[in-house]
Amino acid sequence: MLTPAETATVIAMAARAPSLHNTQPWQFRVSGDVIELRADPGRMLRHLDTHGRELMISCGAALFGLRLGYRSLGLLPVTELLPDPAQPWLAGRVWPGGHAAMNKAEAELVAAVPHRHTHRGPFAPGEVATRLLAALADDAAAEGAEFLLVDQADAEAGTAQATLADQLVRLVDAAAAQQRADPDIVAEVRRWVRPPGSRARDGVPAWAIGQQPDEPVPASAGRPLWLPQRDFGQQGGDAPGGVAPSATAVLSTAQDAPADWLRAGQALHRLLLRAATRWVFARLQSQPTESPRHRQDVRDLLGLSGHLQLLLQFGRSNTAPATPRRPQLELMTGEWLA
Repeated sequence: MLTPAETATVIAMAARAPSLHNTQPWQFRVSGDVIELRADPGRMLRHLDTHGRELMISCGAALFGLRLGYRSLGLLPVTELLPDPAQPWLAGRVWPGGHAAMNKAEAELVAAVPHRHTHRGPFAPGEVATRLLAALADDAAAEGAEFLLVDQADAEAGTAQATLADQLVRLVDAAAAQQRADPDIVAEVRRWVRPPGSRARDGVPAWAIGQQPDEPVPASAGRPLWLPQRDFGQQGGDAPGGVAPSATAVLSTAQDAPADWLRAGQALHRLLLRAATRWVFARLQSQPTESPRHRQDVRDLLGLSGHLQLLLQFGRSNTAPATPRRPQLELMTGEWLA
């Protein structure tokens, strides 16, 4: 049986997972060696994430964190997704199925957990190695998802890179405009933005919001793709310094059910940690995936056979301060809410 200290280690690892607007929408229940993870519908962005897709992606990321936490103790995790149809918010259950020491790659992932962060704003100079991008694709495949670089999609779709990039910029911009025109979405997003000096342990802190360019950076052949970022209701912004992202990619799944969203979340956390081991970080361009119409438009534009779940951009960066995390006692529950 896990000791209290071991249980705390595993849950702390899971609690560092990425989540939409740092909502941390999860709860844990411990029974012996088994840890159950439940999605917290009270932290769901109901106007932005109508069907709970991003909620379950966030919980999938936390499930991978649980698995990694067990591995840090030398335990082999067994994972069951959506184990009880009568409890749709019960995202998964993880327990140890044996013992084995961590390998080097797993130890690197564990070491990357404290400095893995969602990147906003410009990146530092330096290319992202082709070998690393291939490893990210392998990570996604191991979790039942597909990681595809946008320039690979260009080639497969027979589309000129500059043309596709321009269209992708316009889609991201149109999705952002659609959200800015919806007062319910605007209010919901602002509810998760924390003002300077806030002691909140969740949400997006003011220092984590990157400055935005006044206009989208136009795409052209040979110029890195710089997609507009979510502005979190901030007005204006200086043109960014630094360099544009080195790579743009999508994460997709074969189907589009809650179990697939959980798989996408596990793939996301795994590949983000892999990237962070090489001081490469990602920003998530979630706006076009939050509108069914724009999500389908991006899928069609890139010629994806699977269902688009995430759009990401990667680049090099120095580490950033860790975004705040809720106290562990807040995350524990003895009984699921009705």
